[in-house]
Amino acid sequence: MIKPRTLSGFRDYLPAVMIPRERLMETARSVFRSYGFAPIDTPTLEYLEILSGKGSDETDRQIYRFEDNGGRAVGMRFDLTVPLARFAAQHISELGTPFKRYHIAPVWRGERPQAGRYREFVQCDFDTIGTTNVMADIEVVAVIDRLLHAIGFDAFTISINNRGVLTELLRHLDLADQTVAVLRSLDKLAKIGRERVAQEMCDAAGVSADQADRVLQLAELDGEAESIFDALPGIIGNSDDAGVAIGRLRDVFDGALAAGVPRQRIKIDVSIARGLDYYTGMIFETTLNDLPSIGSVCSGGRYDNLAGIYTKQHLPGIGASLGLDRLLAAMEQLKLLPDAKTPAPVFLAYFDPDHRDDYLKLSARLRDAGIANEIYPDAKKLGVQLKYADSHGFQVALIAGGSEWQSGKVQVKTLATKESVEVEYRHDQPGELVEVLGRLLADDV
Repeated sequence: MIKPRTLSGFRDYLPAVMIPRERLMETARSVFRSYGFAPIDTPTLEYLEILSGKGSDETDRQIYRFEDNGGRAVGMRFDLTVPLARFAAQHISELGTPFKRYHIAPVWRGERPQAGRYREFVQCDFDTIGTTNVMADIEVVAVIDRLLHAIGFDAFTISINNRGVLTELLRHLDLADQTVAVLRSLDKLAKIGRERVAQEMCDAAGVSADQADRVLQLAELDGEAESIFDALPGIIGNSDDAGVAIGRLRDVFDGALAAGVPRQRIKIDVSIARGLDYYTGMIFETTLNDLPSIGSVCSGGRYDNLAGIYTKQHLPGIGASLGLDRLLAAMEQLKLLPDAKTPAPVFLAYFDPDHRDDYLKLSARLRDAGIANEIYPDAKKLGVQLKYADSHGFQVALIAGGSEWQSGKVQVKTLATKESVEVEYRHDQPGELVEVLGRLLADDV
């Protein structure tokens, strides 16, 4: 006998979790499509040279890599952005620009498992390729806001920054050559605190204590957007590039408000840097106000040079990724997941085998009307079947035995309240039952 078990960092998804997981994906697809993003897919495996060196040293260490049967060095994708850069370079001549895509698929990282983080997880990405216009930057914020709201959240914060602001400060401090190392350290500020970040900057990037303090002074700017915009020139300098970086950040903030993002959900946070090296401009992180400890549930940014190693054509891009499994873990902790083990709201009890075809016809009529339902497969006692219906989270049970079939009526039982009503029903006239079920199911939503 082989002991059934899963690998560390991986998990099975039971229906109670998989049902809301699929609903999240369906919601994401709906929101992405409403903005004109088109679906694509790419292979799980890429040539290792496609993946390595595109994120960070830590990401490179986390790549699942091996030699395939053809002797080729391959890796499993660690995100959906690097494969997108390869995809765009390979197909952009037939796709045209701007190209807007979404991609919902699993990725793999050999990192240490922790709450809400697994070695295999699904990302829901959306990106626009082929434009540097600020409109694309603004749209990312608008999509994130609409997506989280459509999923069911109201209390969340979209933090935005421009890497150009951080870059200009480092130039101002003569640290341009240490940009990557400094920003990687700064990205850990919320996790390890000011003192350890300052020490890491000094150790890893060779900056002085005074330079580290200046970087952290910028990162610790807080307050209303206008006060931050007023303070930035005095910290990062008044060069033309500094003005452009601040102006872009302001344009995205103002544009997001114009696009309908509530002011309380968007925040200027010049401390966020994002750990991946390929970001060049705007960056975004989204946290849940009721569970900030779980980290960002939707992150992204602008990457204007990522496709440059695959093609001479300039293919700037911007987008974000919904951390589906992290968000689900948060919803589990916040007890926001419905207690359902079935995607069908209506349960059809089957306890009179002489009327088997009537049950099948009833089930089909409801399905024709768009009402998902499940027939119990065995003609067991009604109590056994209702216990099953309760335990699986059905909303409504339909009960019909010999007498009901003869009188042309069906009992409709609301399982949460145990209340029942009798409804007229005939196979050729299912309208009244459909109407009653429609009202009950709408009330329960």
